[in-house]
Amino acid sequence: MKGVMEIAALAAGRAIMAVHKAGTDVHYKPDSSPVTEADEEAERVILEALARHFPKIPVVAEEAVAAGRIPDISGDLFFLVDPLDGTKEFVAGRNEFTVNIALVRDGVPIAGIVYAPALAAGFIAVDKRAERFTVAPDERTIAGRQDIGCRGRGAALTAVASRSHDTPETARFLDDHGIDACTAIGSSLKFCLVAEGLADVYPRFSRTMEWDTAAGDAVLRAAGGETRTLDGRPLVYGKRRQRHDSDFANPNFIASGAGWSATAAGATK
Repeated sequence: MKGVMEIAALAAGRAIMAVHKAGTDVHYKPDSSPVTEADEEAERVILEALARHFPKIPVVAEEAVAAGRIPDISGDLFFLVDPLDGTKEFVAGRNEFTVNIALVRDGVPIAGIVYAPALAAGFIAVDKRAERFTVAPDERTIAGRQDIGCRGRGAALTAVASRSHDTPETARFLDDHGIDACTAIGSSLKFCLVAEGLADVYPRFSRTMEWDTAAGDAVLRAAGGETRTLDGRPLVYGKRRQRHDSDFANPNFIASGAGWSATAAGATK
């Protein structure tokens, strides 16, 4: 599993960087979110790799879902794929975009990879172990690995928040919990900063989809953290036929490291 996820993510990263260097046209989906040739090519690469090695495991992929192709996930084991998380960062010329692949069982992300090809680095979680890795200049080889884990809660707290989806609720959360230090960053790297102990909490008060969060959430959980909704329940995956939202849409959540009470954190004054 680990090797296949890494090979697929690195191959998708090469496809993305080829488009990144050449430049691309931006199109917009019905929900007004941007999509590029890089999204589509990276998804094709990932889907081919997963189908070759795990033909019986269904894959829920962002662009496929947008096109109306949703597999049967009633068996409770499936992949979630966001081929280019942070398309807005990609279009803007920033380096914070990622490739996200996650494996979900019974609603829980049990394995995942987050790869930032422009940074030649990424994060992977398999068998309840989280690692940070670097990639060699050939963009095909893992150059180094390091185990990571969430830090304990100290007196001074640091948050990470969305660069492109800042909200008044986020500002209120930071104020309510006395958090002065907050780094804005794009894509699922926010989960990973908490997972490697560089931040304490990632509050999210704007819309996300499951493919946006599953891989980073897998890394965070393997590193000793957690992701909970505002009522304190673990964020679950495979949400279909939701009464108040579309398939695979997430509610607001708090992703946090060790020693953080997500139930208390969900309350805002």
